[in-house]
Amino acid sequence: MKITFYTNFINHHQVHVADEMYRMLGDDYKFVVTMAVPQNVLKSGYPDYSDRPYLVKAYLGKNEEYDALKLSETSDIVIVGSAPKKYFIDRLKQNKIVFAYSERWFRHFRIGYLNPKTWLYFFNTYTKYRNKQYYMLCASAFTARDCSKIGAFPDKTFKWGYFTKTPSFDLKAYIDKKKAAARIDILWCARFIKVKHPEMVISLAQYLKSKKYNFHINMIGDGELLEKTKMTILNGNLSDCVKLCGNLPNDEVLEMMRNSHVFLFTSDRGEGWGAVLSESMSAGCAVVAADKIGSVPFLISNNRNGLIFKSCNQTSLNSAVTYLFENPDSVYRLGENAYRTMHEIWSPQNAAHNFIKLSSSIIEHQKINIEEGPCSKAEII
Repeated sequence: MKITFYTNFINHHQVHVADEMYRMLGDDYKFVVTMAVPQNVLKSGYPDYSDRPYLVKAYLGKNEEYDALKLSETSDIVIVGSAPKKYFIDRLKQNKIVFAYSERWFRHFRIGYLNPKTWLYFFNTYTKYRNKQYYMLCASAFTARDCSKIGAFPDKTFKWGYFTKTPSFDLKAYIDKKKAAARIDILWCARFIKVKHPEMVISLAQYLKSKKYNFHINMIGDGELLEKTKMTILNGNLSDCVKLCGNLPNDEVLEMMRNSHVFLFTSDRGEGWGAVLSESMSAGCAVVAADKIGSVPFLISNNRNGLIFKSCNQTSLNSAVTYLFENPDSVYRLGENAYRTMHEIWSPQNAAHNFIKLSSSIIEHQKINIEEGPCSKAEII
């Protein structure tokens, strides 16, 4: 089976599944990029993956562009992220298999949605080919609903996402260390911007302190709301229980996740996927996450491997975290189940395996038999 993925550039959200695809398929897997990795992305601390052997760099010249276009003709399966239509429109017209790959489209109301040109684009790119072998890999639990709004991909939406590394470690040793701790350590990691709602974390700290719980919150990141957050901490006399850590290297963040009891994910519906959820669950945290985040309905089963609170609702967040303080054994149960979810179901290895299984089922006109995790059916929610 020959599979080719098209997108603008390779990044940390895609590389681990791509590595697994290449390990399984060898040279029958190609990853076409239409531009070099932007310097601002590299400067922000993300690794450069441009040396991967499966990459086809269409932006380098005519020969590379020819190879990229040829692959769109000869591949059994094409996956399209952010890439020009020339790589997949002819395939659709010929009823060859194409997978689109997208987060949700309608995160917030935008005036552009009232423009007829927007809906014409949706029609010409998606709805027009609803009866072709055109499928959607949903990088958000809400993508399937958005597809239904434009009449695209009927009964052809599948769970997908962004896949982080799932390194193994001695989970029991970390749990034992947490059990021996005198306080509950809570972690939040995001940019200090409106969509991430850092103010909810500060309000939570005020609430927990008023209840005299023994806790400490570390907040990792930088952004336009950082200075305001600093002032709120000072004015609220919270410096003893909330620490602003600034930006940290990813390895250090992952180690802090492994050592934290609870991870908070407070973003609103503007969060397309949220790879930090995958990382914190892989690290064995008891995650408390908002219900409108794209990854949450896919990854978390409430009170089994995490807790879900009502988006932008402070009372709901406070209640969820209070439950963990009042039921400390749940911290370790949820963290262990989160770890197993990521390592056994939502790992890059399982995602690649399931995608090849799904593709084979479609090619051979067989029943699709994937019950959970990547490439299982994405229902409209």
